[in-house]
Amino acid sequence: MNAKPQLYDISRDLTNGMVVWPGDKDFALTPNGSIADGGPVNVSTVLFSSHSGTHVDAPYHFEDDAPKLDKVDLSAYWGPAQVVTVTKAAGPLTPADFAGYDLGRAPRLLVHSPLSAADTTVFHKAFVYPSPELADALGQLGIVLYGADSPSMDAFDSKDLAGHHALQRNNILILEGLMLDGVPDGLYELSAFPLKLIGGDGSPVRAVLRAVEHMKDEG
Repeated sequence: MNAKPQLYDISRDLTNGMVVWPGDKDFALTPNGSIADGGPVNVSTVLFSSHSGTHVDAPYHFEDDAPKLDKVDLSAYWGPAQVVTVTKAAGPLTPADFAGYDLGRAPRLLVHSPLSAADTTVFHKAFVYPSPELADALGQLGIVLYGADSPSMDAFDSKDLAGHHALQRNNILILEGLMLDGVPDGLYELSAFPLKLIGGDGSPVRAVLRAVEHMKDEG
């Protein structure tokens, strides 16, 4: 009998009262009917921001003439991925922050920072994000997806969104809000498909890793 594959659910919980980006729509799951009340089924209404929890950004989110969610190449959201850990807790990441790692081992890079282990009941305004220099370097390596446990690819108070635009310039799609606590560095198969929201600017995903290799690079 074949053993079940080792899976890591790297998605944040979507639940009433969850922390959202300040000013964004609160998540709400509301029962519409229940078996307990005499109905034949349990059914609910769900209200949420397109950037709730673990989610993808369509390029249209930050560039008005860029592709909307239903026009994005889905292949970026499934396939080989590498998880790497950084010790920096806040500020821009540069190639120097990944010394000892070969970032070209897989076309999808998932960055694990201290934020994955932080208190989930408060919104943390300090987090790491890719510098334009890092985005350009990853573009040279053929990276197609940059994922992170951070809620944004730029500082909380950024107005120019330089990290977002640099990733887009290098044809790198964005996956935000991962939960990578307890996931060893190494190679995985990633699945993180968005909902088919026509004209959407983003979508929550159920991000899952299948273990392929756990091997932290040591230089």
